[in-house]
Amino acid sequence: MSETEAELDGELDAAPTEAAGESPPALDEPGLDDLAERADLQSQLDEVTAERDDYLDQLQRQRAEFQNFRKRVEADRRQQVSAGVSRLVESLLPVLDGCDAATAQGHSEVAAVGQSLMVALGKAGLERIDAVGEPFDPTQHEAVTIEETPAAEAGEPASDGAPETDGAAGDTDGDPAASRQLVTAELRSGFRFDGRVLRAAMVKVRTG
Repeated sequence: MSETEAELDGELDAAPTEAAGESPPALDEPGLDDLAERADLQSQLDEVTAERDDYLDQLQRQRAEFQNFRKRVEADRRQQVSAGVSRLVESLLPVLDGCDAATAQGHSEVAAVGQSLMVALGKAGLERIDAVGEPFDPTQHEAVTIEETPAAEAGEPASDGAPETDGAAGDTDGDPAASRQLVTAELRSGFRFDGRVLRAAMVKVRTG
């Protein structure tokens, strides 16, 4: 082997050794431009996400407002319908009064008309107020006359002054004065419509 060939072989053997000491370039490591581009994309994504959330929040608020508006409109509509029916029913009360008066005088043919009318109005929500035999209730009854219970009916104490022992007579549950006020007669019927008093019953009341 010549001297020149030996030198070439030495250079070839040393080349891999020198190359092994150097680190190869990182092909997957992002550069500064890539990092800036990623940051810009992330910023745009955050803006779009915030805008989407804002639109969604506005849509939900508008939907809730619309639902509340629809409920108010429906409630107003029901109230208007109920008020209109109530006025119509109230205008027919004199007709019922006339039927009741005719029935009380023995005109049986009118009684059927009154009953049919009451059935029809009852389906709309009209009902009579119980009066005779009931405790006086100023929210449902209008007292025209008030009479005292006779002493014999009221149960006076015995002549020797000893108090009565009858439990019913001594019952004072609630308001004693109110418990002794009973409706004895109905002069004009009272009515409730849709759960509220449309017209109070005109009654006679006995106290004592």
